[in-house]
This record gives sequence, C-alpha cells and structure tokens, in this order.
Amino acid sequence: MATNRVVGRPLRGACVITMSELKTKLVLLLGVALSVIVLYGFLYLEREWEIGVLLVMVPLGVYFLKRANALTYYQHAAREMPRFTWISFALGVVVLIMLLRHEDFALLMLTTVLLYATVSLGLTIQFGFAGVVNFAAIAFFGIGAYSMAILNQHFLHIPDLLIIFFSGAISALLGALLILPILRTRGHYAALITIAFGILFLTFLEVNDVLGGPQGLRVSGLEMFGWDFGNSFPNELGGGSFYVAYAIVALVLLATGYLITRLIEASWLGLNMDSVRLDEVASASFGINGPRWKITAFMLGNCFAGFAGAVYAAMYGFIAPASFNLSDSLLLVSIVLLGGIGNPVAVIPAAFLIVVLPEKFQVIQEYRLLLFGIVVILILRFRPSGLMPRGLRQYFAGRFG
Repeated sequence: MATNRVVGRPLRGACVITMSELKTKLVLLLGVALSVIVLYGFLYLEREWEIGVLLVMVPLGVYFLKRANALTYYQHAAREMPRFTWISFALGVVVLIMLLRHEDFALLMLTTVLLYATVSLGLTIQFGFAGVVNFAAIAFFGIGAYSMAILNQHFLHIPDLLIIFFSGAISALLGALLILPILRTRGHYAALITIAFGILFLTFLEVNDVLGGPQGLRVSGLEMFGWDFGNSFPNELGGGSFYVAYAIVALVLLATGYLITRLIEASWLGLNMDSVRLDEVASASFGINGPRWKITAFMLGNCFAGFAGAVYAAMYGFIAPASFNLSDSLLLVSIVLLGGIGNPVAVIPAAFLIVVLPEKFQVIQEYRLLLFGIVVILILRFRPSGLMPRGLRQYFAGRFG
C-alpha cells in the first residue's frame, strides 16, 4: 500500500530563517549599530575640533562604502525587510537614549530632533504628497504648545496624554480654516497666505495678555501612567536625566507619525494625493476630489505639528512667542528640502543636521539662518530632489523603490 510522504516541509506556524535572510538581518543590524555610534559621537562630543574630525570622517566613510557597493547592498536589504529595518532603528534610538541618559544637553538636542522630524513628516504629507505649500508649520507647532499650556493649567482632571491629542486636534481644526483661502489661490499666493498666518499668530501671542503676552507661559511637566516626567529616570531602569522620558515619548510620536505617513504613501490615499499634486485638472477628470485631499493632507500635517508642540512645551516648561517666529518655520522647510521632498525617511537625518550642528559649532550660531538660506539655495540649484530623493512608486506592488 503506497503512502504519501512530504519531505522537508516545515511544520505549520514554524519560524524558518534561511541563511540569506539571516545575512540580510545581520547587515541591517550592522548598519543600525554604525548609525548609533555616529549619532552618539555627534551628541556626546563637545569640543569643536572633535566634531569637525567626525564631520570629515563620516562623508569619507560613506564614500568608501559606496565605492564598495555596501550602501547599495544595504538599500536592497532594507527594501526586502522594511519592517525589520525600522524596528531595529527604533530600538537603536532607544539604545542611544540609554547611552546618553546622564547627558542632559545631548538628550535635549536628541528630543528636539525627534520632535522637529515629526513636524517635518507633516510637511512631507503636505508638500511632498498633496502639493500644499505651508510656511506656517511653526505656528501650528505653537498652537499645540499653547493648547498644552492652557489645558494643563485649567483642566487638571484631564490626563496629559489626552491633552496631547487635544492639542493636535486643535491645530488640525485651525488648519482647516486656513486651508480655505489657500484653495482659492495658486503658487506663490498660497505661500504668502501661510506666511501671513504665521505673522498674525506671532502678533496675536505678543498682544494677548491671557496667553502671557511677550513674557509667555509656564507649562507643567508631563505625568502619564503614574509617572511624573519632572523626576529623574527611575533607578530600577538604569537611572538618568528626566529628559530620558521625554526622548522616549518623542520617539514614540515620531514612530507613529512615520508609520501613518508610510501607510498613506503606500495606499490609494497617497496615490490620490500624488495625482492631485502632479495635475489637479487631470485628476479631477478621473473623479478625484482635489480640494478634499488637500484639506486632508493639510489637517493631518498640522495635527502632527500640534502633537510635537505639546510635548515640546511640556519638556521645556516654558513657552513664549519668540519660540515660534518665521525663522523657525524656514528651518522646518529647510529640513524637508535638504532631506528630499516627499521622502519620509529623509527628514530624520536632515533634522539631525539642521538642529545639532549649529549647537555644536557655536561660531556659526549667529549666522545660522544665513547658512540655512545658502544650503537651501545650493540644494535647489544642484540637487532639487534633496539628498535622499523620493523613490518611484511601484503601483501594483504597493511599495516604494
């Protein structure tokens, strides 16, 4: 009597890792480890000559890795395992936070980078996906910060986590009002409307005594899940600065924003936004409602800014109108342009460069805006797609190259 046998078939539910997959994961983990080492060096080192040496070594290292085709291999590995790549990067940032847990200033810079990168993700949805110009990102960042301050002072019974969500929602709703005149204009005129809104917001803060006027407002620190963020990091978890908690919250916020952005990019939502950006008339002929997708992108991007602004206000403990001026909006736009318009990945290293380097090189601090302007001009002239251009959409694969 013949029997049917299946040889070599793994049991259902068993986890089988081939040598190729193991090699790919090791390459990705090595890339994360090198990134953590470089970031630790930039954040921990204090002498300008040490930062200068590191700033020379990193491009040289990238150049030799590119010559050896190591970067190309890493990019292919990241495309094969995107989920593993970003989980490992998130864990790498957690390791970086714990390595810097006793360094207050380094953690403050790292948390600021994570929050600015979150705002830049919102700008990526607005600029890169839907083609909506927004030079008032810092205003919506400030709306989130002031919402956090007011709600935290007058509604003590509301949990801080819920206040963060309310701050993002308020920024989104106010953004819905601003988008209405933007939809009736095109090009430079739309940009001028957002610039005017940023100036009006700053003026409103300075003359409004209820919001503290030019002196600003004090903001209480976060308290979530019974944990007061104003205290030092618990000794049971290794101890350290109270900035550790804020860095972890900022990382969770950035990871959530990145996940939402990628899901939009890889879905029909992103496809509709892309079509509206490329040709609104042609997309309308196919039944795509251009204004609806612009409103959606604008509100969602401002919601990201509101979330980040709320955490920023609680971390610093004090906010004032001077923290939300037009130059900060240009800084955020510089992050998006430097990284690559429409590429969610690119805003993270770009935010690191824009935020950290001027703090490390105090000699250029006074000329920061001038240098940002020069960088933006050079990028737009010689590499308009940014340092890390957005990949081409693979329409039927649901992924991006």
